[in-house]
Amino acid sequence: MNATLKMEDLLETHEPHWVSRAAFPVVVLVFFLNQALLGAALYRDYFWLAVLLVLSVSHLMHGLLISFHEAAHGLLRRNRRWNEIDGVVLGVLSFMSFSLYRAAHQSHHAHLATVRDEELWPFVITKMPRWRRIMAAFLELNAGVFYTPFLFLRTFWRAGSPIRNKRLRRRILAELALMIFVWSSLVWVVAWLGVWEYFLWMYVAPAYLAGNLQSWRKYIEHMGLTGSTVNSSTRSIVSEGLIGRFVSFTLLHETYHGVHHRDSGLPHAELPAHASELEPRNLGETPPFLSYRHALLHLFRNLADPRVGAQWRTVSSS
Repeated sequence: MNATLKMEDLLETHEPHWVSRAAFPVVVLVFFLNQALLGAALYRDYFWLAVLLVLSVSHLMHGLLISFHEAAHGLLRRNRRWNEIDGVVLGVLSFMSFSLYRAAHQSHHAHLATVRDEELWPFVITKMPRWRRIMAAFLELNAGVFYTPFLFLRTFWRAGSPIRNKRLRRRILAELALMIFVWSSLVWVVAWLGVWEYFLWMYVAPAYLAGNLQSWRKYIEHMGLTGSTVNSSTRSIVSEGLIGRFVSFTLLHETYHGVHHRDSGLPHAELPAHASELEPRNLGETPPFLSYRHALLHLFRNLADPRVGAQWRTVSSS
């Protein structure tokens, strides 16, 4: 079965529907509704319903992590102040400094799949031993909620950090201090009220799954690709089916990842209208995949030797 789409099937010349533009508030609303149902299921001891709701909440949390990414690009809200507020709040709840993420994420766009791409370390480093890259991939894919903050903190603290602006570094430190204060207070309140069971089911479990979903999506988007162009360095998903379109909506259309890298200033709702840009024009480029399942199969072929970037073309694995 062909896992890609023809470009004539992808073109969307119409303006984005208002529902598409409202993906973020819709995801937030559905998230809180799911949390309310999950709380009620726990209260009533409906275990299997709680398990299903945890899975649903984890997917919605994944959508909120992408909302955090949109805020980093200044695209989540039209009002700049509210965009910053949402970014900081989502960052604190995700163990991430908003300003740190935004600064490091710039390297991902400016230096995609090169040795200066901080988000794809260590897979862009040709001198990195294979066993270390495999270990990093294992940790990121199975403990993303911990590994991802570590990855960005490494960018901040390491010698030769690209984040040198003193004012920015002070803001990052302030956000990290805020995160410590908020989480210390939250854990104290949970302990004082004795609601550990609710906390574990309603936050810890879905957050852990959401962190892993975030990592798997990141790997689907880039891992194993050694091209020198945007389309040969990214995998995009464009589905014609109702379920696929719904998933794309809840992930703020991040499935059109190649389009996002071509123009990072495009609001998420406008990404589908530029799907024609995903058409292969150079050697090594592939059309978008029909679904995450097809892209995942393509990813699996590369996990035994995780690497990203054109610099690997003339290097043997070690």
